[in-house]
Amino acid sequence: MRLWLARVPVTRDFPADFESMLRGQASLYTIEMSTSPGCLPCGDLWTKLSAFRTRYGWQVRTLGQEEAMLRSGRLGIPWVGNPVAWVRLLADPSRMVPIAIGTDHGANIARNAWLAARMLTGTRAAVGVRAMSKFTGIVGVRALTSSNPKRR
Repeated sequence: MRLWLARVPVTRDFPADFESMLRGQASLYTIEMSTSPGCLPCGDLWTKLSAFRTRYGWQVRTLGQEEAMLRSGRLGIPWVGNPVAWVRLLADPSRMVPIAIGTDHGANIARNAWLAARMLTGTRAAVGVRAMSKFTGIVGVRALTSSNPKRR
């Protein structure tokens, strides 16, 4: 797993309101994660989410497999197994944004939680999706097309 994570870029630049927003709005959100026994990436992600909870004060809880599959289906995300982490507004159980599929670096998880919170409270989804697509595999990037007619 360390070899895989070594290939993933780590977020180094954060907006000015990053820390204050994550701490100040912690009572509005929860992170829910699907998991299963013996799942190596689940353990890794759970460790990082626990550190996130300690640093920013957000609730973190597990999510049953059936609920995780339903959520994936609602958003058109193919069920990929465990783990998947979601940010959800506590006041609205039907609004959520996936922030991690598999595991990631702690800084990237925090960045994705910040983006999800922004998307859930008014930032246009297209802006958040574009930002997530730069760094994650959650949102697909459009395939490049060749200008060469033989390669199209």
